[in-house]
Amino acid sequence: MRIPEQAKVDRVRPGLRSIVSIVAASVIVVMKAMSWVASMSAVVAGVFIGGCHVQQGAALHHDAVTPSPASDPLASRAGYPAHWWAPVPKEGAPAWEILPQEAGPGEVILSKRHELGLLSNFAPTPFTFHGRSYASLEGFWQMMLYPEGENDPRAKYPGLEWKYTRDQVAAMTSFEAKTAGELAEANMRTMGIGWVSFERRHFGYRSPKPGEHYRLIVAATREKVRQNADVQRVLLSTGDLVLKPDHHQEPDAPPEWRYFEILTAIRAELRAKRRP
Repeated sequence: MRIPEQAKVDRVRPGLRSIVSIVAASVIVVMKAMSWVASMSAVVAGVFIGGCHVQQGAALHHDAVTPSPASDPLASRAGYPAHWWAPVPKEGAPAWEILPQEAGPGEVILSKRHELGLLSNFAPTPFTFHGRSYASLEGFWQMMLYPEGENDPRAKYPGLEWKYTRDQVAAMTSFEAKTAGELAEANMRTMGIGWVSFERRHFGYRSPKPGEHYRLIVAATREKVRQNADVQRVLLSTGDLVLKPDHHQEPDAPPEWRYFEILTAIRAELRAKRRP
């Protein structure tokens, strides 16, 4: 029996609508990533002052790359996206930034100027940890500096203003979250305390050796990577390159500040799981 042409078209339309919906959703995800990369490019270009703590179409398939001897920096970068080391003029760059071209042999700077910025604590990479949602690792970090309810000693200290709630900080990313943390640190100095909290447990904030805060940051970083496919893909794409920060760190920074070393360990875990 011959099927009328219109009936054939009607049968095809639902499939087309599904394809269009999938494509539209993909476009939205890409646009969000492009928007954040563009905003970070503005940040490192000096629109924002201070700070610490995808270029589209890039090839991200280098989880098995072994760099050449460190004596030849160009050879050690073979097979990786060249823009990871693209020179950036020092003039106009913020004082805190370590520029991409400053990487040594076998190294790569986790610059916010391109897709490696997804590995930054600042990046909008939502994840769930202990049943609660966080917009970024920076939001999770700075949230711990804020009072946990009205009976928290920080909330009861006379004369202090807490501009945000913990939930508000947890929903922040980038420099917004960092600024919220700076406000909280000022209050901590006024109180004379050096502890933060999570799930009503108090622990040291700047311990010279790995402590509870370090363990929480490592666990949250692992969840950020696990729950964000793009972050995991970008991390694995760095292969055997030595990951380096994009900002100058204080010499005696606590171990959890060394996010690039935490990511290196997580990268090794991921690669071990992928081996047959």
